[in-house]
Amino acid sequence: MARTRKGRRSYGAGEWGRNRVRVFPDPKTGLFQVEWRENGRRLTRSLGHRDWARAKRQADEFAAGFAGPDLNGKAEAEPEPLTLGTLFDSYGEEVTPTKGERSRRHDRSSTEMFLRFFGRDREAATLSQRDWDRFIVARRAGRIGISGRPVSNRTIQYDLAFLMAVLNWAARSKDERGRPMLDRNPLQGLRKPIEKNPTRVVLTEKEYRALLRVSTEVGWQFRTALVLAHETGHRIGAIRQLRWSDIDFEGQAVRWRAKHEKTGYEHTTPVTAEALAALEEARALSTGTGDGPVLPAPRDPSQCAGRTLVGYWWRKAQRLAALEPKRGRGWHSLRRKFASDLMNVPLKVLCDLGGWKEAQTILRCYQQADDVQLRTALDNRRREVEAR
Repeated sequence: MARTRKGRRSYGAGEWGRNRVRVFPDPKTGLFQVEWRENGRRLTRSLGHRDWARAKRQADEFAAGFAGPDLNGKAEAEPEPLTLGTLFDSYGEEVTPTKGERSRRHDRSSTEMFLRFFGRDREAATLSQRDWDRFIVARRAGRIGISGRPVSNRTIQYDLAFLMAVLNWAARSKDERGRPMLDRNPLQGLRKPIEKNPTRVVLTEKEYRALLRVSTEVGWQFRTALVLAHETGHRIGAIRQLRWSDIDFEGQAVRWRAKHEKTGYEHTTPVTAEALAALEEARALSTGTGDGPVLPAPRDPSQCAGRTLVGYWWRKAQRLAALEPKRGRGWHSLRRKFASDLMNVPLKVLCDLGGWKEAQTILRCYQQADDVQLRTALDNRRREVEAR
């Protein structure tokens, strides 16, 4: 006789004292267990799954003698707990190679940091709020990481975003037998630390003119990059990877390839006369043609200038222009200047011009009103009130 107990999921098949078999879920894992008696001893074995209908069918087959304790090989062995070592290795082999060069480097360094902090043998499902908080405290104090120096909340956000991406990927992925690698992200919903006063420097017009005056002393590539960054508002990462095939001199436009954009957004924008003049000058000085780079690397003109090189150009130009070094004043400060200069332009237009995906990003991170704009707004208000 077979029946399901009321009040809890338990199913019995066969006769008491003869061939009685019972299946029920393990309270810890949720995997169904099969229980029977052999020579007076009660024995239990995991069925290795959570399929209720399948569990009842296996109990009936076992009680009827069609299957032995091994259920004719139908039972699956309970999977080994997923360790962080296995998880990060799998992510590094399957996901990291699809990312850009900079993201791949961050993945590798972050993987090493997390495995050293939590341990390779730590079960991923056991991570908790305490581990999250311990990491934040240790990372902020500089006790972990390559540099060994204290870091800002912004850096910690970046690190934790990678950890969450790995755990979310595991929760969405399945192993070779179709089972989830991880039932759920154990850290889902935890809040990352917030940078209360982020450094978002906007390059001033005076500073830009000072850099422009010394740009040829640094090199024609720097001058071209500087003008393009100022006139297009795009990231230096996208600018340094432009190729001549991306430049439409007749249409006065530039194509920005998706693979070089942080947002993965391929688009084409019109450019100013100043930008076209800088590109014409660069084409005359460059030995590259066709699909060659607009900003070639000095040692290999077939390759685009690297990230380290453009950073060196900026620092050298600051010294030549006698600009006191300021934290946050780098290539990205030109992108903020572009957004702030065009504050009166509709946000949709500004998004398309600068390659922003969301207007909210511009308002939150890029546009900053200067003293002149604030005073002008107040003067306009006063004149409007007086005219009433």
